[in-house]
Amino acid sequence: MIILGIDPGSRFCGYGIIQTEKNQIVAAGCGTIVIKPKLSFPEKLELVFGRISELIKEYQPNVLAIETVFLGKNLKSVLVLSQVRGVIILAAQLNKMQVYEYSPREIKKSVVGNGNASKQQVQYMIQKLIPLNKQPATNDASDGLAIAYCHFNKLRFL
Repeated sequence: MIILGIDPGSRFCGYGIIQTEKNQIVAAGCGTIVIKPKLSFPEKLELVFGRISELIKEYQPNVLAIETVFLGKNLKSVLVLSQVRGVIILAAQLNKMQVYEYSPREIKKSVVGNGNASKQQVQYMIQKLIPLNKQPATNDASDGLAIAYCHFNKLRFL
């Protein structure tokens, strides 16, 4: 099974891809979609949709795991993030993929064992848990892997 994990964002979208066989991770990779600030908002959504669609075509994942919206103080950020998530989920749906959503707390607990873990703790544990030739270049990429790993853990314990 191939799992595509996405950490959605309006400036950076982190993604992680893990391939599993018999409850073992056999391959993994990650990266970051950089969204240029000078683009209009519709252009940003088109860019995210296009890059996610390319990742789906290239790696042919079975499922997409995505982080839910964190309800922070800034309502505008929540609305923007919701729209970014929408185009990501649409890309998965158009490719007949199952979509699973996980809260930040659920992801941290799955990776670190503590739902209040810091970003640094998550990044450290991902580097220990997933065999990578090259470490994640950004926190967003590491978070994408953490989301994919969270779904992998859910599957192992079903």
